[in-house]
Amino acid sequence: MIYSIDVQITAPVKDTEIPDRVATAIENVFPGAEPEEQHGELVAEVHSLDHFSELLHRQEILDTARGEFFDSHRGDAFSFDLKKQAAFEGVVNFAVGNPDELGDIHVRVRVEEPSFEEFVDHVAPPTEEGKPVDADGDR
Repeated sequence: MIYSIDVQITAPVKDTEIPDRVATAIENVFPGAEPEEQHGELVAEVHSLDHFSELLHRQEILDTARGEFFDSHRGDAFSFDLKKQAAFEGVVNFAVGNPDELGDIHVRVRVEEPSFEEFVDHVAPPTEEGKPVDADGDR
């Protein structure tokens, strides 16, 4: 599938944190990101969620991801927050409820091509009994 997306990633850097560790957390989940420090936070942009999708498949959290994406869907964009410590370990852990005291990694995705739904199906396909199914219902 060919797609066109803009992914904006921001993460606050508290005084007690080492900026390089926060940058590593971002890069572990979003390879190719080049975080830059701006006004007390790291900011990065990528144009692929392929590695992120692989992590969702490996961790078997596709349904959770789909829920996060659809719950935050506004127009051609969606967003979600990730726990920094988990991301540092290369693990996707969605931040829900109260933000972590160190702040979370905020991710905003704007989908240009294809449609939002088609892109979500590509990154986190629907599942049946926990296994991904394609549009034809095949596993």
